[in-house]
Amino acid sequence: MNSYKNPLEERYSSEEMLFNFSHNNKFQNWRKLWIALAEIEKDLGLDITDEQIAELKANVDNIDYDKAADYEKKFRHDVMAHVHAYGDVAPSAKGIIHLGATSAFVGDNTDLIQIRDGLLILKKKLVNVMKNLADFSIQYKDLPTLGFTHFQPAQLTTVGKRATLWLQSLVLDIEELDFFLETLRFRGVKGTTGTAASFLELFNGDYSKVKHLDKELSKRFGFEKVFGVSGQTYDRKIDAKVVALLGNIAQSAHKFTNDLRLLQNLKEVEEPFEKNQIGSSAMAYKRNPMRSERIGALAKYVMSLTTSSAMVASTQWFERTLDDSANKRLTIPQAFLAVDAILLIWNNIMNGIVVYPNRINKHIMEELPFMATEYIIMEEVKAGGDRQEIHEVIRVHSMEASKQVKEEGKENDLIERILNDHSLKLDKSKLKEVLDPKNFIGFAPIQTEEFIANEVQPILDANSELIGLESDLKV
Repeated sequence: MNSYKNPLEERYSSEEMLFNFSHNNKFQNWRKLWIALAEIEKDLGLDITDEQIAELKANVDNIDYDKAADYEKKFRHDVMAHVHAYGDVAPSAKGIIHLGATSAFVGDNTDLIQIRDGLLILKKKLVNVMKNLADFSIQYKDLPTLGFTHFQPAQLTTVGKRATLWLQSLVLDIEELDFFLETLRFRGVKGTTGTAASFLELFNGDYSKVKHLDKELSKRFGFEKVFGVSGQTYDRKIDAKVVALLGNIAQSAHKFTNDLRLLQNLKEVEEPFEKNQIGSSAMAYKRNPMRSERIGALAKYVMSLTTSSAMVASTQWFERTLDDSANKRLTIPQAFLAVDAILLIWNNIMNGIVVYPNRINKHIMEELPFMATEYIIMEEVKAGGDRQEIHEVIRVHSMEASKQVKEEGKENDLIERILNDHSLKLDKSKLKEVLDPKNFIGFAPIQTEEFIANEVQPILDANSELIGLESDLKV
């Protein structure tokens, strides 16, 4: 307890994402890359034996981290430290480990593997948020609710239609995520400055063998695309792009939680609140939106990291510079871990979200009379009244009703005032029928159905194997 612990590990992120960026996964991938390199080099005619490869394979998991740390302290080079540690447990293969490669061969290719696998982990959680929001949208597509512009009461919408706005952001995010995965390239085998000069010697000038090595190794690790050119490292725009993508998901989540926190203040919609949950150490009655606030906190952090990766990508020198290394070690894993936590929490919220229709209707009826005034004016004109005179009568009644609501804390009595005004000629019984909130929601239910059917359901169908997720919180 005397050293700092990363809260993303202790409190928030899933075990699968923590494993993706763990030491074991990282350094086992290094060793798998060295094995694949040796196997393909052997196939291309280099003097490497089956026994050497077998010994490498037998020791993929046999990593002595203490010994590697001792080597790194001696060499001040993490890759060479692990080359030596691997060679100690696979002595017959010691001389062919890392043959022709540079440090970025294991470092960069492993980073790309972790980025790809991290996005696949996030995609599952993202699809499940979308499924939960889609179900919520359809369930409440017909339930009128007060719309807001500038957080001021505006025309009505429905609870389900509002949820489609949150979904729309995620549609954009998953489209971006899929495009990123489809176009993601492996670094492959490029050499010290990207010229593959070391392999010129190894393969006696046969460039076709270098190209085969590059493409075959990439395929073995699940990458159909490989960078055609690089310096020592892959283009750091990849890091900037993926963190920007993660930042976009964070933006979508933050927007949702801002709206939910406002709705919870209005007591219209609430995030889950467990039986023994305590909202405040002092105020026993409180039901704080802690899940939404946690998402907001993590989202702000992720969005702040986008600047860091952009600065790294823009300041790389020529074929490579090392001022990216420490930054990447921090930024990439923690952005993934934080978004992983965000999506877990979002799914948890959607699995227990609570809607209060009576409270929603109360707020509607406080404002609906004002919204009905345009209809009333039109009906009066149809009954033979003067539009300007009627407008003035309605305006005066509206101001008086508003005064009662704001200054005296009373109910909105605009409709009663109009019903009792004998100078108005409209059909009073018809007016009461018109004040059904569903008459003021426009095409919201149809828009909701069409959006889910046309834009969301195809995504869910294409990723049906990902649907289903446990979303319990660590704390």
